[in-house]
Amino acid sequence: MQLIDGKATATRIKEEIAAEVAEMVARGEKRPHLAAILVGHDGGSETYVHNKVLACEACGFKSTLIRMEDTISEEELLAEVDKLNKDEDVDGFIVQLPLPAHISEQKIIEAIDYRKDVDGFHPINVGRMAIGLPCYISATPKGIMELLVRYGVETSGKKCVILGRSNIVGKPMAQLMMQKNFGDATVTVCHSRSQTLKKECQEADIIIAAIGRPNFVTADMVKEGATVIDVGTTRVPDATRKSGFRLNGDVKFDEVAPKCNFITPVPGGVGPMTICMLMKNTLSAGKKEFYP
Repeated sequence: MQLIDGKATATRIKEEIAAEVAEMVARGEKRPHLAAILVGHDGGSETYVHNKVLACEACGFKSTLIRMEDTISEEELLAEVDKLNKDEDVDGFIVQLPLPAHISEQKIIEAIDYRKDVDGFHPINVGRMAIGLPCYISATPKGIMELLVRYGVETSGKKCVILGRSNIVGKPMAQLMMQKNFGDATVTVCHSRSQTLKKECQEADIIIAAIGRPNFVTADMVKEGATVIDVGTTRVPDATRKSGFRLNGDVKFDEVAPKCNFITPVPGGVGPMTICMLMKNTLSAGKKEFYP
């Protein structure tokens, strides 16, 4: 069994990005600039955005954080999005989700210029990804693909089962794993209504668990030699921790790991790759790789 170390991989990738940015600046090119809009004071969002700012520093990017109270109107937020769309110094930007209930997340996502949509959520980027055109790919699926490549996990012709059908992970993951120039695998997507879920998993060479249920994948669902990617990050009570909780994946790690060729831990697996892939998308935005 080999552990897929997302933390170490993300550190290496950020070093690679920083080296490339240094070369760009030395040639007199513009330093990539990522902006983020944070609405309200949600603890998880605060932490996530703070980590994005730190990642920008590590990569040599310019970063801008725009804070807004959760009382902001939808019209005011749309106006701020429009400003960033028109700001020529900003290469890419994100609006941190979730948003307050009175604001339509979909309306905000669609208002972002798809050429600056480094989260990869705009319908144009989603559509381009689905048919294999160059675009910004959402960070978690992109990070998983990067881990599979860097650890030499064979995907072509393999049976891949994806647990979960969310727009952020499950659906784009299925698209990437089935595409000829990415995973080139035979893909099955399972969810809460799937009647043969356990059987599908038992036959899978690769399981990508993004179902949001702690310890859902057990040893009897995994065949010997499989690769298991755990996307789950659920907070579960833990009195031994100062915080009072610990992060738990969708996979019952201790009993599943011995059967695997490769497996990601939680934390330290897929999680660190998510912000890292946002940085890769920002670098692409700065270089105008996809949309000159």
